[in-house]
Amino acid sequence: MKFPKPHEVKDIPGTEGWERMYPYQYKFVTDDPERKAYEEQAFWFYDGLHYPEAIYPFDTIWDEAWYLGLSQYNNRIFQVPPVRGVDHRIINGYVYISPVPVMDPEEVGSRVPNFMERAGFYYKNWAELEAKWEVKMKAIIKEIEELPIPRLPDLEDITVVTEGIGESKGFHLLKAYDDLINLGIQCWQYHFEFLNLGYAAYVFFLDFVQKLFPSIPLQRVTQMIAGVDVLMYRSDDELKKLAKKAVQLGIDQILTSRTEWTDAKAELKKNPKGKEWLAALEEARYPWFHVSTGTGWSHSDKSWNDDLNIPLSGIATYINQLKQGIDIERPVEKVRAERDRITAEYRDLITSDEDRKTFDDLLGTAKTVFPYVENHLFYVEHWFHTVFWKKMREVAAIMKEHGMIEDVEDVWYLRRDEIKQALWDMVTAWATGVKPRGTAVWPKEIAWRKGVMEKFQQWSPPPAIGTAPEVIKEPFTIVLWGVTNSSITDWSEVQDATDPDSITALKGFAGSPGIVEGKARVCRNADDIRLLQEGEILVAPTTSPSWAPAFAKIKAAVTDVGGVMSHAAIVCREYGLPAVVGTGLGTKIIRTGMMLRVDGSTGLVTIDR
Repeated sequence: MKFPKPHEVKDIPGTEGWERMYPYQYKFVTDDPERKAYEEQAFWFYDGLHYPEAIYPFDTIWDEAWYLGLSQYNNRIFQVPPVRGVDHRIINGYVYISPVPVMDPEEVGSRVPNFMERAGFYYKNWAELEAKWEVKMKAIIKEIEELPIPRLPDLEDITVVTEGIGESKGFHLLKAYDDLINLGIQCWQYHFEFLNLGYAAYVFFLDFVQKLFPSIPLQRVTQMIAGVDVLMYRSDDELKKLAKKAVQLGIDQILTSRTEWTDAKAELKKNPKGKEWLAALEEARYPWFHVSTGTGWSHSDKSWNDDLNIPLSGIATYINQLKQGIDIERPVEKVRAERDRITAEYRDLITSDEDRKTFDDLLGTAKTVFPYVENHLFYVEHWFHTVFWKKMREVAAIMKEHGMIEDVEDVWYLRRDEIKQALWDMVTAWATGVKPRGTAVWPKEIAWRKGVMEKFQQWSPPPAIGTAPEVIKEPFTIVLWGVTNSSITDWSEVQDATDPDSITALKGFAGSPGIVEGKARVCRNADDIRLLQEGEILVAPTTSPSWAPAFAKIKAAVTDVGGVMSHAAIVCREYGLPAVVGTGLGTKIIRTGMMLRVDGSTGLVTIDR
């Protein structure tokens, strides 16, 4: 395997100077010999799991947040023995990451006691600490929901004088923006409080079982942790409840015969049964419709509450299935029965009492931590982010009023520190009654950046750059991102193919067992998901929890990125659907309507053109 050095990747013509769109530390450098040598010796892979497209300047906030969060918990708080954290860079708008291993075996050993003491405390007190975490998360969500974003008045209210307030709305706006950003970063501090330990528990169990049974498929081990209820299924469960209520009330046809929510709502309001159903809908919306239509990492990821056409489509799907006599519930008991069968089968093969006890203890811990690994998504990437994007648009609306940007959606082309500069410019101009400088600076800069982003989106980022290790060992890289020596080779072969139409098979990770055949439906967003037909095979860069109703339609799922612990793999195992994840370039090779054969037991996708 040979990949370009980071400094060999050329700028896209017409984008020269793009680096100013992102924090300066994200740039690969040539002017610092020590840093340059480190960057060339490291192995960097494209983080398509989180960023299926080029990242907007403002959206880099969440990359910065997990850059800090994951690494600090790994290296400075829990001291995970073999790996410090994950380093980040950006090339042509695409995020590349590189795990930072602990190279010295003696240092690895010296970190073990700290990890055992600190992580051990969390594992032993998981339920109590997780309950505290939930309180913290609900408090920070409440704080951001109640955060006022003040507009700038022509004249301050008289109470500023009569009550001796001593502060202006201009100051309050600057402070509100600071508070908004700080709440976002603080939320992500909480995000990683348990997450690394959750994945570590998985990895410890996987590692132990694979040492006992070297030939056991990784997928088989993950099935031993399936069938556990998690909060991320709650939003989908609410749609199912609403579908059942619609059938019970006899107003189901109103919902299935209309694709626009405004039309359905107007019709429902005309009769008492419809009003009763609307009341149930309103009860379900908070907080369960604060679920993003994407990963939640991008400002463009709408929530169900932002576009009720999306949950309407899911409700209609479930109503139609109920009318056909189809059981719309997840096959939880079947999944649990298979989980218990596989667990007992391998446990009975363990000959040592000590190994059997270790097996039981590690499996018990993995099951304990499993809900958090999925549940944190709802609180952070979905509920919190949904509110955060709304508040940022309030800030952008004020900037538009004062001519700093031409459209509310233009704000995403600015870095968060640039927005702070623009707000200071705007507020001081408001205070003095002069024209702000930014009205001549930012619209012009944003227009240029829009052209750059368009070119970025047309570029195909290489799957990896730098020096590939002889063997990729870092466990999170393997099980979450699906990056192994084998997968990198497979991706490279596909990307280097002179004729993409000649490719008849893709290799990925065996995410969930089973073999099916069917037509492909390539879906990159929630609007595409609404086009899914019964019995099709979902092909996507990655999947979102809000796509759950789609899993009631599809035969299987194929994703570009992700390992056996990625969302698509976990959900497909819970639904009993075959899945092949981490194919690298599935959405670029496969087109809607192609016939596919998906083998979720081997990780092979066969394309019949």
